[in-house]
Amino acid sequence: MKTGFDNALYIKKQTEKILERIDHFKGKLYLEFGGKLFDDYHASRVLPGFDLNGKAKLLGRLKDKAEIIFCINAGDIETNKIRADIGITYDLDVMRLMDNLRSMGLYVSSVVITQYVKQRSADLFRQKLDRRGVKTYIHKHTKGYPSEIDLIVSDEGYGKNPYVETTKPLVVVTAPGPGSGKLATCLSQLYHEYKKGNRAGYAKFETFPVWSLPLKHPVNMAYEAATSDLNDVNMIDPFYLDAYGKTAVNYNRDIDAFPIVKTMLAKITGDRDFYKSPTDMGVNMAGYAITDDSVCQSAGKQEVIRRLFAAQCDYKRGSATAEELQKNMMLMRQLDLEPEDRAVVKPALKKSKKENVPAAALQLEDGTIVTGKTTTLMNAVSSVVLNAIKRLGNIVDEITLISPSVLKPILELKKEALGEKKPILNIEDVLIALSISAGMNPTAGLAMGKLSALAGCEMHSSHMLTQADESVLKKLKINLTCEPQFPSNDLYYV
Repeated sequence: MKTGFDNALYIKKQTEKILERIDHFKGKLYLEFGGKLFDDYHASRVLPGFDLNGKAKLLGRLKDKAEIIFCINAGDIETNKIRADIGITYDLDVMRLMDNLRSMGLYVSSVVITQYVKQRSADLFRQKLDRRGVKTYIHKHTKGYPSEIDLIVSDEGYGKNPYVETTKPLVVVTAPGPGSGKLATCLSQLYHEYKKGNRAGYAKFETFPVWSLPLKHPVNMAYEAATSDLNDVNMIDPFYLDAYGKTAVNYNRDIDAFPIVKTMLAKITGDRDFYKSPTDMGVNMAGYAITDDSVCQSAGKQEVIRRLFAAQCDYKRGSATAEELQKNMMLMRQLDLEPEDRAVVKPALKKSKKENVPAAALQLEDGTIVTGKTTTLMNAVSSVVLNAIKRLGNIVDEITLISPSVLKPILELKKEALGEKKPILNIEDVLIALSISAGMNPTAGLAMGKLSALAGCEMHSSHMLTQADESVLKKLKINLTCEPQFPSNDLYYV
């Protein structure tokens, strides 16, 4: 895979900027963390060379100075909001992320449940954390927010929130997703710090949009595509332009909120001059680590196409609005892209049309495209994965990787014990069967050893997949897209 991003340089520059902010405030820095700490698949796709978990590793370098607070919106707990890229609820993701950070030696001090209005599920989540020894705090809606500044920055506003006890000079405030109350938690903490006579400051760890890239750069447009559900729009930061006479890219929510946030910060800290624009508030050195802009431009365009397919499928399932879909289509037009500009689309559709069954195509790192189809035994993505690892292992098509004696009991189990009307092997079934066969068949073992080589490969399916199949392909780190077509007329499809 061609790389266009120097991850080591990025971590170096980003770390330096964070340390500069800590030194400037000469006390404590509350760093609102935008984006994902782990599993940042979007960043790794649009900035080839970006480490999926690079931001968490960056914090690992600062672990002697840093502690972490998680925020989660009580409403998101109540509605079982899902983190779409890994398919788990926000509350479960908080616990997963805490485990990951602790395993790296980072100190997670507490969880703040925001926008609390006595939601039963939020109470149960808090109870669960309390019984596991995790400190939790409740933040309710702040009186007067967002317009009545004097009320917000008072004992009746932020003063009503409990102070979250912290001990380190860098406090990272993060969350499983947007709308979790990170900014409000940071500002509430600043209010309490200054009431106690402590110096503290605020900054925001950002990745996208990349402020130093042009407004219509494909990497920045890919960010718009990724946040179409939030209706984020990239804009030239007018405050930055006015202050410095130079252009910088930011997005509508931060630009709209800046006058209010700046006024709140000034009222809390007394410093009216340090931040002249929302871009100034951010710590974002990603643009300075791009080593090959053409590679990143191409990657950004491919991501816009992926996001279109995702929006089409979500719309078909009823989980996305027409406005979200239209926005993705508009971004495609602005970049003069067609779905067929994704190399695996045509081969998958051609195979499906020829065989009159669902089919899939996968592009290997060397550019080779392998196809597979649904059979009476297994589904299309299972077939294409087996064909791909055969190709990677130089195994001829005629060789059977999985013994029928392994497959038959699985099919019987699915039909007889699990009651499936039309039993067929999904990708997880097939990989388990392959692992069993590997103990008896060296060729199967050779093929199984090639699964890791599928990471970063592109796949397209002629029909939408089940959540179970999508989950396994994500674990294999395959970049999947699907046509917005159900594989059958059955209404119950998970």
